[in-house]
Amino acid sequence: MHLEDCRLLVTGGAGLVGSELTHQLVEHNDVVVVDDLSNGVHESVPETAEFVQGDLSKRETLEHVVTEDLDAVFHCAAADKYVNSDDPRAQFDANVGMTQSLLARMDEVDVDKIAFTSSSTVYGEAPRPTPEDYAPLEPISTYGAAKLAEESILSVYAHSHGFTVWNFRFANVVGPRFGAGVIPDFVEKLDENPEVLTILGNGRQAKSYMHVEECVEAIRYVLERASESSGPMHTYNLGTETTTSVDRIADIVSEEMVLDPHYEYTGGDRGWTGDIPKMRLSIEKLGALGWKPSLSSDDSVRRVAKALVNIRL
Repeated sequence: MHLEDCRLLVTGGAGLVGSELTHQLVEHNDVVVVDDLSNGVHESVPETAEFVQGDLSKRETLEHVVTEDLDAVFHCAAADKYVNSDDPRAQFDANVGMTQSLLARMDEVDVDKIAFTSSSTVYGEAPRPTPEDYAPLEPISTYGAAKLAEESILSVYAHSHGFTVWNFRFANVVGPRFGAGVIPDFVEKLDENPEVLTILGNGRQAKSYMHVEECVEAIRYVLERASESSGPMHTYNLGTETTTSVDRIADIVSEEMVLDPHYEYTGGDRGWTGDIPKMRLSIEKLGALGWKPSLSSDDSVRRVAKALVNIRL
């Protein structure tokens, strides 16, 4: 798909990935952003994009933003994995119901191209590096289960409704914005108490951290080069070839803040119920298309930590 002179819809376009995607698309395309701002920041949306504040679970919102003149939809909207964690049914219903409603509306107006931001959490605790064809998929969190259910619905529309779907399974995507996630959490904790940093789990959890700019560059690269003739459902892992431990993130944040705190641990091999302690995705399929990240996992973490520290000064 050639991403120029298109009319594109970005759901969740005020969020971390959605806003960066909008910034990269808006220069050569007409971009509409829809976001209910429950987990996004309006100021993150470029002024040259059309912004609609709305709830995609509402019929009137869908009818307003999903129109027959769209060339494609980038579906980034989600009830975040850190939101409503004490109410898993609500989180599952919100994500899966929203995606089903979006696809049904697209089908009504003959818009048949969609890129979906999925997650490494669909794999569960899988061998590393995890390839796209790993099976069985056994998520251990509500968020992962919801993402897998959404992928299944997308597969139905791809194979039975003539859609072309680009399905992206993300590693941990990080960017220069305060919000949920280990890097801003550590910055905020050290602001409150520069001498002691409480770390969830044992600090040895290690995952792949990918900078949001490179994540979006990879999405665009795949859409422009993955042949639609190879089938209706294109699934790609997006991540880095290296991982970073939670202890190392704490070290990097402390270094950027010029602090030397004592680390305290809550204990156990994971930060919370449903957390996957070790994660690294295979990106061989992405590499076969000709794209690799320029930043390592540590580089991505440091770049974000430096940005967040500068923002607070």
